[in-house]
Amino acid sequence: MIRPLFAPLLAGIVLACVATSAAQAGPADTMRRIADPNGGIIAIAHRGCHAAAPRRGLGTVPENSRAALLRCAELGVEVMETDVRRTRDGYLVMVHDDSVDRTTDGTGRVADLTLAQIRALRLRDDEGGAGAAPTGERVPTLDELLALARGRIVLNLDVKDAIYGEVVDAVVRAGATDRVIVKTFAGIGSPPLAAMSPYDRVPFAPIPITGDPAAGDVPAIIRRQAAGRRRPIAVELPRLPLASLPASVAAARQAGIAVWVNTLFEGFVAGLGGDAAATRDPDAVWGRLANDGVRLIQTDAVEALLDWRQTHGRARR
Repeated sequence: MIRPLFAPLLAGIVLACVATSAAQAGPADTMRRIADPNGGIIAIAHRGCHAAAPRRGLGTVPENSRAALLRCAELGVEVMETDVRRTRDGYLVMVHDDSVDRTTDGTGRVADLTLAQIRALRLRDDEGGAGAAPTGERVPTLDELLALARGRIVLNLDVKDAIYGEVVDAVVRAGATDRVIVKTFAGIGSPPLAAMSPYDRVPFAPIPITGDPAAGDVPAIIRRQAAGRRRPIAVELPRLPLASLPASVAAARQAGIAVWVNTLFEGFVAGLGGDAAATRDPDAVWGRLANDGVRLIQTDAVEALLDWRQTHGRARR
């Protein structure tokens, strides 16, 4: 019998062991699990693990930073979503916005600044903004983040400029084609992108785009994207009504593709709720998604997702 006094300590030890196990498994195991229909829930950290993890005694770090990647690896997160842009002198850097105003102590459009100018800036804490303190972290390049992620975590590269060829080339040069996921948008008229250059050189995930408020064409987009000689590793669903989720999941399952849903902000599945709702009642949001066949969940509430996943035995199979 576990005495109540020691129950919280034991729970903390269990969670720490799960995080360590996930971190030790590494990117190869994550990619295997994504491809495996029985691979369990995959945690995707939006712009890295920048938010505080108070139950683990961890504070905030800047988004899209080296510290955010190392924090994810420490927690046992499988995938870090991060953003790529190009500087004025042609370097690829990890910045979400088209300017550095929100995330650093400087100003200016990324495309108008050189790498040296961006390197001179300090990243602001967490999600940035004028009220966020500058830190000792600097904007990393894609090459640096790929090197840091080796053996630690899968990177999901959200390419913000028309630089897909350059991004994929950097991934190939880094020997990272087995530990990244590149994504872009696909409509009903788009050909199967996973079979086209440069997407055929890396694991690829389409994001369906639809003009239908009911997202009625998303299942057809998924089927078309799966019809090429090379299959996507996952499909990241767009914003859609809850009633449209089952048909989209069914199309992806039939194609053998994992389904990815964002619970960021108010949530991408209308009527279900986002991160705030999931933190209050994880079964009602993350649990509902899991029961409906969603296995890849992207969130800013990383600690809460990890805790819920462990409680429900979905961390790893």
